[in-house]
Amino acid sequence: MSRGVEAPRRPAAAPGAARSAAEAAPIDARLGLARVALEDEPDHHHHRKLDLDLVRRVFSFTRPYARKRNALFALVVVRSIQLPILTWAVSAIISGPVARRDARATLLAVLGFAALVLFTELVFHYRARLALELGEAVVFDMRDRLERHLLRMPMRFFVKTKVGRLIGRMTSDIDAIRVAVQDVVFVSTVNLGTMAVAMALMAHAHWPLFLVVVAMVPVFWGLIVYFHKRLGAAHQRAQESFTRVTATLAESVTGVRVTQGFVRQDINGGLFRALIFDHSRYNMDAARHSAVFLPLLEFNGQLFLAVLVVVGGYQALHGAIELRVLVEFFFLANLLFNPIPILGNQYNQALTAMAGADRLFRVLDTEPDWPDESDLPALPPARGRVVFDGVHFAYEPGKPVLHGVDLVAEPGQMIALVGHTGSGKTSILNLLAKLYLPTAGSITVDGHDLAATSSASLRAQLGLVLQSNFLFSGTVLDNVRLGNPAATDAEIRDAARDLDVLDVLDALPDGLGTEVGERGTALSLGQRQIVCFLRAMVASPRIVLLDEATSSVDALTEARLQAALGRLLRGRTSFVVAHRLSTIRHADRVVVLDHGRVVEQGTHAELLARGGAFAALHRELVNEGPTAL
Repeated sequence: MSRGVEAPRRPAAAPGAARSAAEAAPIDARLGLARVALEDEPDHHHHRKLDLDLVRRVFSFTRPYARKRNALFALVVVRSIQLPILTWAVSAIISGPVARRDARATLLAVLGFAALVLFTELVFHYRARLALELGEAVVFDMRDRLERHLLRMPMRFFVKTKVGRLIGRMTSDIDAIRVAVQDVVFVSTVNLGTMAVAMALMAHAHWPLFLVVVAMVPVFWGLIVYFHKRLGAAHQRAQESFTRVTATLAESVTGVRVTQGFVRQDINGGLFRALIFDHSRYNMDAARHSAVFLPLLEFNGQLFLAVLVVVGGYQALHGAIELRVLVEFFFLANLLFNPIPILGNQYNQALTAMAGADRLFRVLDTEPDWPDESDLPALPPARGRVVFDGVHFAYEPGKPVLHGVDLVAEPGQMIALVGHTGSGKTSILNLLAKLYLPTAGSITVDGHDLAATSSASLRAQLGLVLQSNFLFSGTVLDNVRLGNPAATDAEIRDAARDLDVLDVLDALPDGLGTEVGERGTALSLGQRQIVCFLRAMVASPRIVLLDEATSSVDALTEARLQAALGRLLRGRTSFVVAHRLSTIRHADRVVVLDHGRVVEQGTHAELLARGGAFAALHRELVNEGPTAL
């Protein structure tokens, strides 16, 4: 790279090698439907051009670092002036003291030039350093805001959004924005500033010859406009295809047991290969456009130099221009045209960053189903009276799952929810935990409408043991403390002793300090369920929600937990999705659901005597086993 041209130090990522079209064609035909399904997801948008509003929004993240950003811009301005001055100084030395054969003046000029070079490199060091620091600070804030925003989103958002897409926003999209902040903006500004100063020096040196330079501007502008749309669309497709790759990879890793269990490695591998082939194809498409665009820019620069040699040389031979001026022009012309391929590369990077920013801000602009709760009052310490008043609910518009549910739970009562799969049992627990809001009707706790109460204050008084007994990476103690971060080791052991499961946990390799692994895979299903049960116990909740709390434990452990269950629920309002007679018999009230409607309520004995829907379910339960409910 010649002096006077500034380029980013991070090399551009080369597109992955793609398989031949002949090899990929059968996969494309066989698996086209899978790709179409992925492409039809909400993230598939038309290309968005370089948008000043989007650029301003990205740079709004630099406001907390205004001093660093402003100092960086000052260094950029200084450097954009230094580079052409260096080039001009070289031409001045050659055409001045060197041409006059003045050794002393040449030595002094070279020493002065060396001092200027040293100062220029010092400015470059701090410019590059501040740019990297600013880029890292912006990336940190973006990822922090995205994570906080995602944690505010309701369950509906996560049901509709693939995990891999969110990972793509957090990783590749924000990394693309990092490049724009720390490389594209400042490298482009330095090079554009350098070109502007070089043009000013050229105009000052010889105005007629400078008009030759100006005549080339429309050619360069036409090339940029022509390739703008094609490059932008290619980079957008490449970004979107990468998101499909990460989404599929996340799903494949999560479901690897099912994949191996049903011997679908080859089929799933074919799906993934089709997606990465698409990604490579889109990358190659962008690379082909760039491979034409950048050499054309460079060729036009070389063409101008050739024109300059002809025109300037002719004028020098006839005495119309001094040789010194022609030498300066050639040096400055190199300075003018050498940055053009770099600016073309930066333009490609900018398009990629715009695509990433567009996708990131679409997520950040997605509002939760309910507004910010910072101004909502907290739920006072609950007694535990829960009322469902005409509650309707639908996960998707037009597909209701609950129809006018009316239900009252007095403080300390245990409510057993029974019914066939899909009757709405888990939906009632989801609504009570305010993971969703009712479509119509209201849910109150001690007379406080949950829609007008902060979610955090409600959930701080809830104990949850759900079907999906999820554990985070860490130890058993870490996972138990999710319910009560202030709980001591002794308090946790006492709670485990009360649940009569301390011996089960102590039998683990490192007792309560055992690492559970990602998603709890180092523990059996029953052990995971016990940890979740203990987590609810340690939280000391006022309202307890149990969704198949003993579904993953063996009969002996279940018998032990049933006694502990009574201690956990004593004095607390509880809603229990139950499929086992041992749980249903102890309920203060059994609520029978059918297709989202409450069809019966009463005690176990009352409903059996009534001979209605519950009695029929009871017969199925006795005859067919616990899966009947």
